[in-house]
Amino acid sequence: EVQLVESGGGLVQPGGSLRLSCAASGFTFSNYAMSWVRQAPGKERAFVAAIRWNKDTYYGDSVKGRFTISRDNAKNTLYLEMNNLKPEDTAVYYCTRGEPYPGYDYRGQGTQVTVSS
Repeated sequence: EVQLVESGGGLVQPGGSLRLSCAASGFTFSNYAMSWVRQAPGKERAFVAAIRWNKDTYYGDSVKGRFTISRDNAKNTLYLEMNNLKPEDTAVYYCTRGEPYPGYDYRGQGTQVTVSS
């Protein structure tokens, strides 16, 4: 059974940092592209960042230069380092298996990130 479990969310002030983690199990993690997506209240789910099996990365325009996606295949864990956080980054962040094309097939339960003073 594929499981993705996020952690690391919380409340942070504007300009602050957070590191999200996603523990993966039930599949060969190193073989798959993985992504982070987010959903803010009243908005559609949006792509944040992706990392391929060969560790190539790419990002949504709104987070380029501030967020860094990485993976530790030995620990079956995906990460998202978020710096210079802004109130508009407030959302539930989901770890997903796959990338925008050809798509995602599993996601975790999400972790809330709130950026507010």
